[in-house]
Formats: sequence, C-alpha cells, structure tokens
Amino acid sequence: MNNKPNLLLVDGMALLFRAFYATSVTGQFMINSKGMPTNAVQGFMRHLFFALEAVEPSHTAICWDMGSKTFRNEMFDGYKANRSAPPVEMIPQFDLVKEVVEAFHLTNHGVVGYEADDCIGTIAKRMQNDAKITILTGDRDLLQLLDENIEVQILQKGFGNYNHYSHTSFIEEMGITPNQFIDVKALMGDTSDGYPGVKGIGEKTAMKLIQEYGTIDELLKNLERLTPGQRKKIEEDMEMLHLSRKLAKIHCEVPIEFSLETVIRKQIPNTFIDMIDELELKSIRRHLIQSKWLEQVELA
Repeated sequence: MNNKPNLLLVDGMALLFRAFYATSVTGQFMINSKGMPTNAVQGFMRHLFFALEAVEPSHTAICWDMGSKTFRNEMFDGYKANRSAPPVEMIPQFDLVKEVVEAFHLTNHGVVGYEADDCIGTIAKRMQNDAKITILTGDRDLLQLLDENIEVQILQKGFGNYNHYSHTSFIEEMGITPNQFIDVKALMGDTSDGYPGVKGIGEKTAMKLIQEYGTIDELLKNLERLTPGQRKKIEEDMEMLHLSRKLAKIHCEVPIEFSLETVIRKQIPNTFIDMIDELELKSIRRHLIQSKWLEQVELA
C-alpha cells in the first residue's frame, strides 16, 4: 500500500495563457464592474478545479515565471524573442490570479531568473522519493521530467481533458526515454521558444537519429555514418546544436525553498467566497456550487 503524499505541481503560466486565449479570440474578456478583465483568472481556476477533482492531491503548489528574462536569455538573445508582449487585457490578471490562488489557500512559487518549468523540475526531482507527483501543464517540454513517482498530465481542449503520461507510457509511445527527448529537441529546435536547433532537421529526422544513436554525443561520434546532407547540416550548426540542448533542458537545481508541510491542501476559506463575489468571478462561483465544494468551506 502506497501511503506517500500525492503532490500536484501546476504550471501556472501554461494554464493562465491557455485560459486567456480560449475566450479572448472572441473578445470575451469578462470585464467586471470595476473594469478588470477576469477571463484568464476564471479559466485558470476552472482548469485547477478540474485537476484537483481528478487527481485528488494531498498537497498542491502552483509555479510561475517571475518576469520575462531568465538565464536562458543570457545564453541566447533569441530565446523567446519571437513572442509578442501580452495583450493589455491580460497584464492585470498576472497579479490577480496569484491573489486568487492564495485566497484559495494554495501557494505560489517562483524564482527570479528561472521559468516555472525549472521550478517544477526542481521540486519534482527533489520530492520524488517522498511523494507521488503529478505535473499539470499544457507544455510538452515537461515530459522530459517523467521518472519514477513523476507523472505528467498534458491539457487538451476543454476542461478536465488530459493526455496522461508515465515514464513507461512515454517510452512505449515515443520510442525514446524522457531524457532523450531533450536531445530530440536540441536537434529539431523549438519555434515557440525561438531556438533553431540544427537547420533542416525536423522532428521526424531528430527522433530517428536519437532512436538510432541514443544521445547527441554518440551521434557526433558517428557522423561518418550519416547521409552527406545530415552530416553537413550538423557540422555547420554544431555550436547551435550544443546551445539548443542547454536551452531545451529543464534546470532542476533552482534555489527554491520548498517543503511538503507548506503545501498541504486545506479547506476552502470563507474569505475566498467573499473574494470571488467581490470580483464577480461568476464561473468560479458556479463551479464551486456544482462541485459541492461549498460544503467544504471553512467558515471564518
């Protein structure tokens, strides 16, 4: 019988952006009577509610980026440089969502200079012997963290729909290990993160090469066995290949303070209900009623 705590680590940035763009494309910013847009916050909390109901964690932590610049920008100027500034309707919701999370009696985590992914990776690897860990995200990059006691739920369209990955199921589906996934990303690059990898090598070729040679290091030892075209591309982009691998790898040694005792799930405080009513977060209120969570409210 496994009596380990069940820790849910939430990629706050992935959920918030997904929630914002799900409604903003049709102009539904859900602006309350104070002029505050709330669509991202309400969508984020609904994603969180569904995950709490599905995973039933004993402990929960939400991780965030802390500013737009990280150590990866110092390594490569082009990192995420292709991303436009957040829409004006989203900007006030970055702080608001953290206030709502805290009012819900959950904890926010982040370290300046690192991404939410790095904080999640650090906590997951540090805690994997002490807890069963589920990572909730919309970002497939976090699949590299799959390991013993670490699983990943990738958000799909709608609420409460996930692609569930364990270390074993990832290997069965992809034909590579989670750690080899980093080398695949290094070869193919990542257009959303703005690093090119090796020009001319796409996902299919990258997967095939890593499946065959195991690692980038072994691949480089066997360049003479590649097609002339593949060899030429890799030799011409060698520096970017090594840099892309550093950019693709989640940093799992972030100086973050974390203990299970501080992230134990608590009852919903009465002040949370007051807050969502004051902010007119109607979809959150509806979800609480439908899920019968209001029965769990800790009265002030």
